Amino acid sequence: MIVKNAAYIKGAANYSQCIVSELPQIAVAGKSNVGKSSFINYLVGNGGLARTSKLPGRTRLINYFLVNESGANEFLLADLPGYGFAKVSDAEKLKWADLLEKYLANESKLAQVLFLVDIRHEPTQDDATMYNYLFANNVPFTIIATKADKLPKSQVKNRCRAIANFFKLGQDDVLPVSAIAKTGKDAVLNKIEQVLASFNAACVDD
Repeated sequence: MIVKNAAYIKGAANYSQCIVSELPQIAVAGKSNVGKSSFINYLVGNGGLARTSKLPGRTRLINYFLVNESGANEFLLADLPGYGFAKVSDAEKLKWADLLEKYLANESKLAQVLFLVDIRHEPTQDDATMYNYLFANNVPFTIIATKADKLPKSQVKNRCRAIANFFKLGQDDVLPVSAIAKTGKDAVLNKIEQVLASFNAACVDD
């Protein structure tokens, strides 16, 4: 897949504000300091599309981006609120969690969740909670291991294997990516292309 264009559409602070569209959606989920915005910018080839910050937890909305407008692989990319790190009130955390859960439970056009974890560390309890939710609710997902540039190349495969073992997945289900070193994007885009093809075919059959 080639990303030809990408544009910010809107942010949703609650589920009633979420976009209603016939386009398939690819969601990006992960804890607040995992590098979601950098990953999105790298994925679509636009360094200024998603807002990046030195302070984790700044994504408080579901932010929607339209990718490949009017193209064969047109889809909506949904940047979900981060979890597990932001220094905000419990009430605010509950609000984010409610938005996240309602989106994942009710979005009929959700084709795949790109579930980001930090390649350098064992997945957190919050990561495990997200995994258990996705698995229990049959939400399709792919693990993206971010910040691969922070490790020697010789350790990347071992860390991917360890993450796969933690989640009881095959090693091929974990894709290492670095927005800094510009590695791993093709594998993610190929995965998205496969997902969209299967999702669109299933929609036609229905």
